[in-house]
Amino acid sequence: MAPLEPTDLTIEILKNIRDEVRQTRTDLSGRIDTMRDELSRRIVESEIRTSTAVTELAGAVSQMTGVLRASHDLRPRVERCELDIAELKKRVGQ
Repeated sequence: MAPLEPTDLTIEILKNIRDEVRQTRTDLSGRIDTMRDELSRRIVESEIRTSTAVTELAGAVSQMTGVLRASHDLRPRVERCELDIAELKKRVGQ
């Protein structure tokens, strides 16, 4: 059996395959770039949400620390007042 001779039709088919492979590569590159941009955008949005939540949490913790500190600072005074009230009750006979 003699080797096949390239024909114009075979060459055209191979050229079409080559062109389609190039187009597919270009299309995939575009899709990958679009996905990369979308992923980057989503990551930035997520980081902003996380940062905002952490900032709000830090503010809440700071406020609670202030409340607890004030409560702690008032505790000796409240105890003195309670002792004074108990002593006054004893004096008036309750």
